[in-house]
Amino acid sequence: MYLEQARTDELAALVAVAREGSFVAAAAMLRRHPTIVSKRIAALERRLGVRLLERTTRRVRLTEAGAQLAERILSATNAILEAEQEAAAGGIELKGRLRLAFPAAMGRQWLAPAMPAFARRYPGLDIEVDYAERHVDLIGEGFDAAVRLGTLGDSRLVSRKLGDHRIVLGASPDYLDRHGIPASPRALVDHNLLRYTGPVLVPEWRMRKGPLRETILPSGSYRSNDIDTLLEAARQGIGIVGFGEWSMVRDFAAGTLVRLLPEWQFEIDGGIHLVRPSAKFTPARTEAFIQWITTLFAGGLPWENQSICNEMQVPTC
Repeated sequence: MYLEQARTDELAALVAVAREGSFVAAAAMLRRHPTIVSKRIAALERRLGVRLLERTTRRVRLTEAGAQLAERILSATNAILEAEQEAAAGGIELKGRLRLAFPAAMGRQWLAPAMPAFARRYPGLDIEVDYAERHVDLIGEGFDAAVRLGTLGDSRLVSRKLGDHRIVLGASPDYLDRHGIPASPRALVDHNLLRYTGPVLVPEWRMRKGPLRETILPSGSYRSNDIDTLLEAARQGIGIVGFGEWSMVRDFAAGTLVRLLPEWQFEIDGGIHLVRPSAKFTPARTEAFIQWITTLFAGGLPWENQSICNEMQVPTC
């Protein structure tokens, strides 16, 4: 019995460090001293004969073997929790912590207004939503699911496409009156292109129209790592901005921005994806969110479907 408990403690220590990123934070999570957590993982490494963590002065990072083991442990834990939920009261009320990651600007505009409806449907859930433009490490940071824009690169994740992600160009009527309307992507080099410097930075704009292809290196006098900042600059006539269609659809409808080169498409359009850690068993709480958001997008993209806008209780699209 002691041996079984010791092994359980070692595995719990590894999972805590994987979630929190440091011995101190993991120890606080487990309500143990950091040296105890360190000793448990060292014992686990000796027993398995493999290094699970790379230790630095500031933080610890899982090795490939450590990440794989932590993922398997979390998968097994989720399966147990799911079985418990199914056994309790027929699974009527979902409980537990649900961690979600949304892209910051798109999430605030189109997902945040809808999330209270999900929370009301499952009042027993402890929901935490992280808004960031960066792609979080779902497995390493302990997220249950995320919405991502563009192309996917992590093969460890299970994905489901919710819709298409199209990049569009926009500028204010005042800017176009002063500088003219570009007739082709090549003409954009003569304009002030507002540059996004965030984590999903694409240095080149590759565009196509049928068999035609054009590539430009955008440059301008105004840059930011915040999408809303650049959109506001475009509304005030500073230059031309290029973001997802979701970010400008209201401006196009209101006339504060004008869509440019609508017949041209960006080659980096990609999709809107729901992703979750690759695991054989999905916790019931995660499955409930997957079903909910899939249904939300089933009738089309929210900014293209007025009925979905009404359901999400957001202003006119």
